[in-house]
This record gives sequence, C-alpha cells and structure tokens, in this order.
Amino acid sequence: MLLLVACACSSAPGTPAPRPTAVPGDWRLVFHDDFDGSRLDKDRWTTCYDWNEDGCTISSNNELEWYQPSQVTVGGGTLTLTAQRRAIRGSDGKVYPWVSGMISTGRDNWYAEPRETFTYGYFEAAIRIPAQGGMAPAFWMMPASKYTPPEIDIMEFLGTTSELSMFVHWRNAEGEKRKQQGTFTAAGFPDGFHVFGVLWEKDRLVWYVDGVERFRVTAPERIPHVPMEVLVNLAVGLPDAPPSGTDSARMLVDWVRVWQR
Repeated sequence: MLLLVACACSSAPGTPAPRPTAVPGDWRLVFHDDFDGSRLDKDRWTTCYDWNEDGCTISSNNELEWYQPSQVTVGGGTLTLTAQRRAIRGSDGKVYPWVSGMISTGRDNWYAEPRETFTYGYFEAAIRIPAQGGMAPAFWMMPASKYTPPEIDIMEFLGTTSELSMFVHWRNAEGEKRKQQGTFTAAGFPDGFHVFGVLWEKDRLVWYVDGVERFRVTAPERIPHVPMEVLVNLAVGLPDAPPSGTDSARMLVDWVRVWQR
C-alpha cells in the first residue's frame, strides 16, 4: 500500500514560503498556486492547449475528450478537473463522447503569448488521481515553441491507477522522435493526495514521488534546454476507453509549485 503524504498544502499569510519536498538547497519559489479562491486564476492559467479554438484535444493520441472551461472548478482549496460522458462537437468538426478539464500556463490561442514559461527548476504538484478506469491524468511540460518534442512528463497514469509513468521525449541527431520511460507501481494512488515532482537541470532529470526518487535520466541528448509551459490535465481513453458503466471522474489538485535556483 502506498503511503499517503501529509501535505502542508496551503500557506497562511506571514508563514515561510514552502520548500521543495525532495531537493534541498537554495531554491527560490517563482510560481505557485494553492487554489485557495473560488475560481481559477486566469492570470496564471488557461484552460486549453495553445491551439485553443472553443476547446481542444490532442487528436494524434485519439483521445476521447474535448476540453472545456466548465470542467475546471476551484473551491475549498482544491482545483477539480472533471471528466463527463457527454457528447460534444469540437471546433475541428468531430464529435467527442467526453468533455474534460485541463489547465496550462500557456496561451489563450495560437498567436498569444504564454502566461509563464520555465527553463530548469524543480516542479512539484500535490494531486489525487481518479479511481475510474479509462482515465489518463497527467502533470507535464511542453515547449513554449508550441511543438514537441522535447517534452517532460512528470506524472502520467495511462489507463491505470497503479502504474505511474514518467517520460522524457526528444529528437535524435537524425530528427527522429525518441522517448525514455520510467515506471513506478504501487497501490493506493487514488486514495489520497500524492506529491509528484521533477528536478530539471542542465545535466539531469530526476523524478520524485512523495519525496522519494523514482527515475533519473542523465544522457545529454535527452535533456531539454528550452522554455516550457506547465500543464495538468485529465485525458480520457488513453490508451483504452472507460468501461461502459463509467460516466464521470475527477482529478483533484491541491497545489502546483515551481522553484528555481
């Protein structure tokens, strides 16, 4: 059984700034959201990818959801991303059987400027994944250039609630797409909040779960060196559709934080 982490999730006025869970050192908190209000902070987050046109999805993954702002709510100190089985026609003309929610520090549309981008640092979020099958909750980073790879997937559960996937994506010298995956399997992820993090430096990527290192990449050609946006999303049907009896699921986020040296 996975140990549930006890999060010091919100900071009262006048209390010291939170420190990274896993990585000691002289860190400066450069971005954070504890979701303490009653609505999403639109200065920090948009509710779609950079290709937002009245919603969005990643068509290359054959995902089943069309992301909508209505599926993103904030209350009680928590961000909630809700997936619902409800057919909707996307602006691409296709009908999607699910709607769901996501947040990104990126753009409101293809031609706008991203809200926040980061090059290197320690990235961490306290997240409770849904228990339902067929869901693909993720906490990850994509380039401010709007094109991947590179890509850093801090946390992905691909149709499972017990096997965490951690990826780095890159192009080799011939321009071909490549990826390296790490996995960590444990029971209990949907039972409470867990802290997922990645240390991104010029010479390494190190992934952490509840403060414990679970995966490391040091090969130079695999380490990104470009500004990136931060994203949290609840995809549906990646890789398989939810069971017929599943009509909704929720992903909860207590906080998101970024530190740099």
